[in-house]
Amino acid sequence: MPNAMTAGRTRPLGAAAPAPLIRKRKIPGAYKIRMKELPAFTRQLGAMLSAGLPVVQTLEALEEQNTNRVFKHVISGVKSRIEGGSSFSEALSQYPDIFDELYISMLRAGESGGMLAETTSRIASFLEGWIRLRRKVKSAMMYPVIVLIVALLITSSLIIWIVPVFASIYADFGAALPGPTQFLMNLSNGLRDNIVYVVAAIVVLAIAFGQFKKTAKGAYLWDAFRLKFPLLGDLVRKISLARFASTFAQLTRSGVPILQTMEIVAHATGNKVLSKILLDARANVERGEPLSDALRKSKVYPRLLIHMLSAGEKTGRVDEMLEKIAEFYNDEVETTLAGLTSLIEPLLIVFLGVVIGGVVVCMFMPIFKMHEIVGF
Repeated sequence: MPNAMTAGRTRPLGAAAPAPLIRKRKIPGAYKIRMKELPAFTRQLGAMLSAGLPVVQTLEALEEQNTNRVFKHVISGVKSRIEGGSSFSEALSQYPDIFDELYISMLRAGESGGMLAETTSRIASFLEGWIRLRRKVKSAMMYPVIVLIVALLITSSLIIWIVPVFASIYADFGAALPGPTQFLMNLSNGLRDNIVYVVAAIVVLAIAFGQFKKTAKGAYLWDAFRLKFPLLGDLVRKISLARFASTFAQLTRSGVPILQTMEIVAHATGNKVLSKILLDARANVERGEPLSDALRKSKVYPRLLIHMLSAGEKTGRVDEMLEKIAEFYNDEVETTLAGLTSLIEPLLIVFLGVVIGGVVVCMFMPIFKMHEIVGF
C-alpha cells in the first residue's frame, strides 16, 4: 500500500501527465473557508497523515465529515487530481483562493523532504495562531467602531429631524439667533435639501477610494498612511512584523529556499511598504548579502528585529530566532491592544460629549438667551 508521502503520485513509466480535471477558478465563500474551515481541515489532515493514513484515504474521511458544501467539493476535486497522478501540492494549487502560495510552498517543501505530516501540522499551528491574533485585533477594534457608528447615526438624526423642529419654534421669534445655532440650522437645511446628493457623493467617494486602493500606487500610499496614523499606526506595524517573522520562520523551517521565502513573505506581511522593502532587499540577498544587512538600510524594520535576525544568521538558527521575534511582536500586539482599549474609551467619551453635546447645546442656546431674542 502506498504511504502518506507517495499515495496518488505514481504513474506508469513514460506515461503522459493526465489532463487537468479541475481548472483554477473563483471559489464562492473562499474567505470564510480560509478563516473557519481551513485551520481545522489542516490540523485533522496532519493528525491523520501522522497516523500513517494515505493522502487519498485521508481526504475521503475529511470530505465525509465536512459540512461546508463548497469545501466538500474542493476536497473532492483535490482527491480526484491526486488519483489522476498529481502530487498533493499540485492538486491544492488549483484552488489559490483557499490554498495560498505560502500554504502550497510549505506543503511542497514537506513533500520533497519526506515530512508531509509534520509540515501539515506546522501549517495548522501557523494558521491557528494568525487567526487567533486576527480575532483579538478585530474584537478590540469592534467596540470603538460601533460607538463611532452609533454616534454618527445619533448626530445625523438630531441634525436632520430634530433641529428643524427647533428651527420652526425659533422662527416665530423673528429675531437673530446665536451664531452656533444659526450655523446648525443652515447645516440642517443644507442636508435636508441635498440629502440625495450627499448620499450619492458619499457612495461615489467610497467606491473611488476602494478602486484607488486596488491600484499598486493606491495600496502603497494607503499602507504608508496606516503606518503613520496616530495611535493605530504602531499597532499596524507590529501586526505586520509579527506576520513577517512567523511566516519567514515557518518557510525557513520547512526548507523553502531563502529567495523564494522572501518573495512569499513579502506578499504575506499585509503591508505594501514592508513588502517593497523586503523585495528590494531580496536583490541584495541574491548577491550574497545577509538578510539582516539588507534590511538594516530600512527605517521601517526596527533595530531590535534586525539585531536578533543577525544573531540568528551568525549561529545558523534563523528559524528559531524568527520564531522568538514573532512571539515578541505577538505579545507586543496584545499589550498595545490593551493600552489602546484603555485609551480609546475616554477619547470616545470626550468625542461623544463634544459632538452630540455640542449639537444639543447649540439647539438650546436661544432658550438660554431668551431675553435677548424676544427683546426683553
